[in-house]
Amino acid sequence: MRKLSCKSGAGIALALLSPAVLAAGQEEALSTITEVMVYAFIVFVVVVIVGEYFMKSRDKREAPLSRIFEHGDAIHSVEPGCLVIDCVRLMTTEKIGALIVMDKGLLQGIFTERDALNRVLAAGLDASRTKVSEVMTRDPYCVAPTISIGKAMEVITKRRFRHLPVVENGKLLAVVSSGDLTRWLVKDKLGEVRELAGVVAES
Repeated sequence: MRKLSCKSGAGIALALLSPAVLAAGQEEALSTITEVMVYAFIVFVVVVIVGEYFMKSRDKREAPLSRIFEHGDAIHSVEPGCLVIDCVRLMTTEKIGALIVMDKGLLQGIFTERDALNRVLAAGLDASRTKVSEVMTRDPYCVAPTISIGKAMEVITKRRFRHLPVVENGKLLAVVSSGDLTRWLVKDKLGEVRELAGVVAES
């Protein structure tokens, strides 16, 4: 009789417990599915934003070099007879790394910080007596404004330039530096990273 009562009690307990266990299992499964869906959504968002990031980066590299500068921007230039000491003072005042040497509107050369160090200071020349035409880089490598920004970056990297004159039909339009190119390529990247972090956080 006791055995029958025990079996009956156990059966009743199992009958009452089964719905609770089933409900708990369903709730756990639902929670797991929800969690998986959230992670999947986050991964999807990250993939989309990263894809868009690389698409924009590629588009920026393919943009023409003329996108970096405005026609009519100031070009810092000196005449061939200008003394090196005056060139260095002008570069210091304007906070620039190079000067274009022009003669009657024609590009003759470029004088850079590297020229000042290697061809003047290291050579022991007197900057107050040396003309810039004696130590400038003659006939510098030039590019057209239609060249892509990516190609211009390749030129600067391979030839180890820091400044690249932009010429069209014999006329000097601008001087683009490696810093200009780098700033263009990474422009708005910090904002995009913050936006990505915000989207993920909100998810």
